[in-house]
Amino acid sequence: MVTRTAVAALATCAALLTATGCSSGFDSGADTAQDKAAEQKLTVLIATSGDAETAAVKAAAAAYAKESGNSVTVEVAKDMNQQLAQSFAGHKPPDVFYVNSDQFANYAKGGSLYPYGDEIADKDVFSEQLRASFSYDGKQVCLPKDTSTLGLAINTGLWKKAGLTEKDYPKTWAQLKSVATKLTGGGVTGLVTSDEYQRLGVFMKEAGGWLTDKDQRKMTADSAANAEGLAYVQSLLKSGSMKFAKQVDTSWGGEALGKGKAAMTIEGNWLDGGMKLDYPDVEYAIAPLPAGPAGQGTLAFSTCWGVAKESKHRAAGVDLVKYLTSAEQQNAFADAFGVMPSRADALKTYAEKHPAAKAWVDGSAYAQGPVTIAGFDKVLSQFNTDLQSLRTADPKKILADLQRNGEQAIAKGN
Repeated sequence: MVTRTAVAALATCAALLTATGCSSGFDSGADTAQDKAAEQKLTVLIATSGDAETAAVKAAAAAYAKESGNSVTVEVAKDMNQQLAQSFAGHKPPDVFYVNSDQFANYAKGGSLYPYGDEIADKDVFSEQLRASFSYDGKQVCLPKDTSTLGLAINTGLWKKAGLTEKDYPKTWAQLKSVATKLTGGGVTGLVTSDEYQRLGVFMKEAGGWLTDKDQRKMTADSAANAEGLAYVQSLLKSGSMKFAKQVDTSWGGEALGKGKAAMTIEGNWLDGGMKLDYPDVEYAIAPLPAGPAGQGTLAFSTCWGVAKESKHRAAGVDLVKYLTSAEQQNAFADAFGVMPSRADALKTYAEKHPAAKAWVDGSAYAQGPVTIAGFDKVLSQFNTDLQSLRTADPKKILADLQRNGEQAIAKGN
């Protein structure tokens, strides 16, 4: 019988896991006994972008099952973070699962992840920057399942209507401001994007700044470079040539681009699938993001394949991950739902098959990876809230608050 106290404890841990990694508080200290059966029964939990991704993962799991003799059940999470937290707290985690970069350090610190990365013979073929995003305490904990970068998406119909050609694709901040101004009018805004650091952060990077130092042990948010980046965005917002997606009654940049409310947006390669599904008749092109004072910049996003430390099928789980992250399978996923491979060999094949994605692919070489510090997700959530008022707020005040909140998170998370 589960006591009321135990239920309360589990509920508390489920609620706090993403901030504190408290799942380790229920750890008995003993290693989980491993299933020695010849054929293993694996469960996989994913957070899907849509039917195409779900179908692709299930097809890959079925192919692996046929080849290995192990059975694989793929489940789609309704709330990934909540379900993982509850499963860790209850000591019944899925064997293999998606781990988003913003939650990775929370789970790693909490002892919920089996660090299998160093067991992978060809791990070095995966992007160094992405591998760093999923390393903790000197260990390669898990492998990135794919990657995405940001580019400048251009509605070519609106572009031509304004008398612009490919030669006018902006390569500098000054040129971006110029074309955004020219494209604004008649119900169209030159540049529309989301009001979050996952988009606006590119301007901080292009100005020569970022949130932390390379080792993520020191906050660097309160800097002149970051202030310059946000001040540039503020100038566009005040001029009216840039708006946030919700200001044009859309939920994200892709919708604004597809509905003709935006001539340009800043989005990643997931845009391709969304446009094909919702706006198949809208023509668009992807250009590199214009360079700032410090040069080119973009952001990288990824998710890793996690294996639960408390899984009874760790060896089989790692074997499944090897299959899912093979070059062949990564390109199959890319074809199915638009993600880019995280392996250098697979990315080369992807680039040859998808020349229109060149800007996204090229961005992988200089992309800034995410901050992966335990508890930092709350810092970023507050930063995003503050950025919503960037048009009228003081960029330096926003960055000072980010600096202070981040320093507190680093002190607790490292």
